[in-house]
Amino acid sequence: MKRFFVLLALLTLPAAFNSDACGADRPRVAGELHYRQDGKFKILQLTDTHYILGDPRSERALNNVIEMLDEEKPDFVIHTGDIVFGKPAEASARTLLQPIIDRKIPFAVALGNHDSDFDLTREEMHKLIRSLPGCVNLAEDNILTLSGPEGLERIFYLFDSGNRDYPAGIKSWGYIHADQIAWYRKASAYFTERNAGKPVPALSFFHIPVPEYRDALHDDGKNRRFIVGNVGEEPAVPKFNSGLFLAMREMGDVQGIVTGHDHNNDYVLMWQGFFLIYGRYGGCDTVYNELKPSGARVFEFTAGDEGFCTWVRLMGGKVEQELYLKPGMKNLSSPIPSAD
Repeated sequence: MKRFFVLLALLTLPAAFNSDACGADRPRVAGELHYRQDGKFKILQLTDTHYILGDPRSERALNNVIEMLDEEKPDFVIHTGDIVFGKPAEASARTLLQPIIDRKIPFAVALGNHDSDFDLTREEMHKLIRSLPGCVNLAEDNILTLSGPEGLERIFYLFDSGNRDYPAGIKSWGYIHADQIAWYRKASAYFTERNAGKPVPALSFFHIPVPEYRDALHDDGKNRRFIVGNVGEEPAVPKFNSGLFLAMREMGDVQGIVTGHDHNNDYVLMWQGFFLIYGRYGGCDTVYNELKPSGARVFEFTAGDEGFCTWVRLMGGKVEQELYLKPGMKNLSSPIPSAD
C-alpha cells in the first residue's frame, strides 16, 4: 500500500496563522494528508488508554493498540486523550504510542483531562507529544487537511479540551475556550473563502464532550435523534456551554464531533443533522470500564464522496456499528456501501 505524504511538525512552535500569497491569514496546517492510490483514507481513533508503565493492569491497553493497528492498518492515527493514568507519565506515554511509531504511521493527539494529572504539566506533555517521531502536532489545537486529485476535500480540527476548569469558582470539566473557538472560526472562514464560498466538510476530534451530547441524548421533543451503539453512562460534560457547537453550526463545515472521556459509551448519535460520536474505550483495568472488550473506532473516507464510513473494531476481531454517514440523512440505518 502506497503511504501518503504528511507535513511533519517543525521543531519550533509556529504562529497559528501565516500570510498567504494574497496577504490573508492562512492557518498553520499540522498535517497535509492525501488519499491513497485507491482513493481511500483510513483514520484509527484511539482513546482513553489510561496506561501506566509497569502496572500489570495496563497490559490490555498496549495489546489493544497493537491489535488495532495490525488489523486495520490505518493511514493515520488520532488519539483523543487520556493516554496515561499514572507516573511515570513520560515513559508511559512513550511506551503506549511506540507501536504507532514502530509502524511508521503518522499520528496526532488531542490531550485528555488525565494526561496532566501526574508528574508532567500540560505544557510538558504537549512538548513531549510533539517531539515523538511521526507526530504532526504543532500546538495544543491542530488542523489536518485531506486532499484528493481535485484538491482539498476535508478538514479535521483537533482541540485540547483541557482538564478541569473553575469559571466563577465553580468546578467543571474542561471545555473549549473562547480563544480556541475564535481560532476555529478564523480558520474555517479562510478555507471556505478559498473554496469558492462553500464550507469544506470537516470533523472535529477532542476528549471531553460538549453539553450538546447530553442535550441530544435526552431530547424527546420534536428534534428527534437517532442512535447506534452502546449508551452505558450519562455524558460527563462541562457545566458551562462555551458555544463551540453553535460556532460549528454557524460556520457550516463540521459534520460531526468525535470524543472519548466516557468509557461506557461508544455510540453514534445523529441530532439536528449533526453527528455526535464516541470512540471505543481502548484502555485497561486501571480505571472503570464496563464496556468490554477494548477496541477502537475507525473512519474511512473516499475521494469525491461527501459522506464517510465508520465502525468499531473490538479486540478479538469483531466489528460493530458499520455505518455510512452523510449530510441530509433521515436516520442511521444506512450500512457501509458494498465494494461492488
